[in-house]
Amino acid sequence: MTSPVSRPYPLGATWRDGVLDVAVYSETAEAVEVCLFGTGDAPEEERRVRLTERTGHVFHGLVDGAGPGTRYGLRVHGPWDPEKGLRHNAHKLLLDPYARAVEGMWDWSEDVFGHLHEQPQTLNEADSAAASPRGVVVDDDFDWGDDAPPRTPMAETVVYEVHVKGFTQQHPDVPEEIRGTYAGLAHPAAIAHLVDLGVTAVELLPVHQFAQDSHLLEKGLRNYWGYNSIGFMAPHNEYSSAGDGGAQVTEFKALVKALHAAGLEVILDVVYNHTAEGNHLGPTISLKGIDNASYYRLVEEQPESYFDTTGTGNSLNVGHPAALQLIMDSLRYWVTEMHVDGFRFDLATTLTRQDGDAEVHSAFLSLVHQDPVLARAKLIAEPWDVAGYQVGGFPARWSEWNGKFRDDVRDFWRGADGALGALAQRLTGSPDVYEGAGRSALCSVNFVTAHDGFTLADLTMYDEKHNDANGEGGEDGESDNRSDNNGTEGPTADREIDAQRDRQRRNIMATLLLSAGVPMVLGGDEIARSQGGNNNAYCQDDEISWFDWAEADRELQAFTAELVTLRRENAVLRPRWYDDEGPGTRSVRMLRADGADMEPADWQDAGAKSLGVQLSPGEGAEEGASFLLLLNAADGPVDFSVPDAPAGRWRLAISSDPEQEVGKEVKDLFLRDRSFTLLRSA
Repeated sequence: MTSPVSRPYPLGATWRDGVLDVAVYSETAEAVEVCLFGTGDAPEEERRVRLTERTGHVFHGLVDGAGPGTRYGLRVHGPWDPEKGLRHNAHKLLLDPYARAVEGMWDWSEDVFGHLHEQPQTLNEADSAAASPRGVVVDDDFDWGDDAPPRTPMAETVVYEVHVKGFTQQHPDVPEEIRGTYAGLAHPAAIAHLVDLGVTAVELLPVHQFAQDSHLLEKGLRNYWGYNSIGFMAPHNEYSSAGDGGAQVTEFKALVKALHAAGLEVILDVVYNHTAEGNHLGPTISLKGIDNASYYRLVEEQPESYFDTTGTGNSLNVGHPAALQLIMDSLRYWVTEMHVDGFRFDLATTLTRQDGDAEVHSAFLSLVHQDPVLARAKLIAEPWDVAGYQVGGFPARWSEWNGKFRDDVRDFWRGADGALGALAQRLTGSPDVYEGAGRSALCSVNFVTAHDGFTLADLTMYDEKHNDANGEGGEDGESDNRSDNNGTEGPTADREIDAQRDRQRRNIMATLLLSAGVPMVLGGDEIARSQGGNNNAYCQDDEISWFDWAEADRELQAFTAELVTLRRENAVLRPRWYDDEGPGTRSVRMLRADGADMEPADWQDAGAKSLGVQLSPGEGAEEGASFLLLLNAADGPVDFSVPDAPAGRWRLAISSDPEQEVGKEVKDLFLRDRSFTLLRSA
């Protein structure tokens, strides 16, 4: 029998053929030790094994007496010289960046810092093992059965952005012991809500292993959103009902399998732009102690400092092969081993800044473009970072969060002057952003609300943010919510105000789901989930953020599901191209209230706040119904002269005005203030 041989790839701790093979990349290390920890009565008992082989810049070797379930960490020996960007400190137990499961969390004592707090240039010789989590060796075996990705075409995709914990933490039909976990989200009651709503993909807020922020813990708060990643291969351990000894991996796979069985895709919100190690004053818990300069972008003239375009203290060095390999290995792992269907890249513009400026032909984008594993994955960019705004600047392969859609739709429905022209662009898939570059409407991921900002209910209830619970004196979060609530904030018993809010929620939801592009619904908006006016609930792991199922607006939920059904069943509401000829196209007419086509001068009328949009199948497109969308954001009613239908007669399909009669034949329409109506012609 041939003796096992250590290999320099894959990196990390790989259980293969009955042996554990460990590989660690570092250009500047002198030696690397794998630290194995006991269990049971002696969990802190540490055994160190030096990796004796080296291939290029990879230290590797076989480790005896270890296998699935083994807890481990790394100690990396090398120079400590912060002024040159070198931060090795073998006194620190480091998390393997390729660990596939993580047990425990950091306690944020001074022990986990490579330097002394009062002397940042001085090596801290305190051992950090007792204050640090462990990686867990994982066996990749899992019974996927007949699992198959739904492969929903982008034109048919409706994204639902949701938090793993918040969705089920208070769900009455999910067993208490699994609420707020991967298993809770996989429960039939949770999946039934998603299926009944009609969405096709769940976009999970970060589930990569992340660290809790010390400054939040000191205030009695927690990192709820999870944008503080430290383990790009590991599912976050706090979302596991089975504990954090490795079973979280199996539980996450079971979640994906259950969602796929229901026809739902899984998109991960991934944070590859930075890690939880912060700047030069941050802790040394992983990459910083392994190979600081390879994994992080340092200031060229001052390598003790970090180049930061994320606002978090550091940015990954996407101009270096090691950092790029880590990102690409992670992406491929989640597709091949975890069966996820796509990714939403947080602050994606940072990933294109290999030399400082955002580049459409950056190494990262080029690697993703040519990778055969990622060819079948959905790719969605958040096309900005703290240093720049890049909406429309990503390659054709990518879709993007369209911030212009959010801003322009909010402006229109709050009755802003001069908002009509921008609204027309957003309704038709933002051709002003994408068409000139040969891209389609499917590059635009449309949203009006997201995790970062007001919920839909709060957008219609609050003029100002109410973030006092965050402990930052109300200074955090955006100031302008681009709404108009007439100075009346919060819940009210005033029927007229409540009715207007109900209409506005339906107006915004309809604009989102009836526009060309890919709609993204913020989880909970369909049931009028409120955060009490907190528009930056990143640190609120409590009732402020969790879904309040007891107060769910079931009428709004049914209304949203009806809109999703209309979109799914009518191709003219989800065109694949801007043209009016060929498969997947439609013809569009923009109409004034008098039924005439909009003229150039009409778009210049700052006081115009009503619009009709007629949508019909394009020449050569599949046959189907035509629609007439009537929108009125004015404070008063509008009489619409309805043009003749392309075929048959116009009948009322859906409206935010409860006095409108669904199914009624329509020739002319009295459209009340702040409302929409959709007509259909078979």
